[in-house]
Amino acid sequence: MLMPRALISVSDKRGILSFAQELVRRGWQIVSTGGTAALLRSEGIAVTSVDQITGFPEILDGQVKTLHPAVHGGLLARPDLPEHMRQIGEHGITPFDLVAVNLYPFR
Repeated sequence: MLMPRALISVSDKRGILSFAQELVRRGWQIVSTGGTAALLRSEGIAVTSVDQITGFPEILDGQVKTLHPAVHGGLLARPDLPEHMRQIGEHGITPFDLVAVNLYPFR
């Protein structure tokens, strides 16, 4: 059985440290984007960066970072559908079990 996996990408980082620490304590793997990953790492939390999964850097001032099949496939695949799991497996995509996100202010 795979370790549960969370994608965390937040602009407003209030409360994210305790949230991530609790996930790790419960055996979750954390995947995160640039600034969020840096904050979590600075507090000793093990994090896999999204660009490690996608093989592609964040672009456009960090606005484009998770728009990639390796991320969306992991988010959209339904574990109850064997065909979905087969397809993501063929492409080396690992499913996500939880997403924690808040958006930056659009101006």
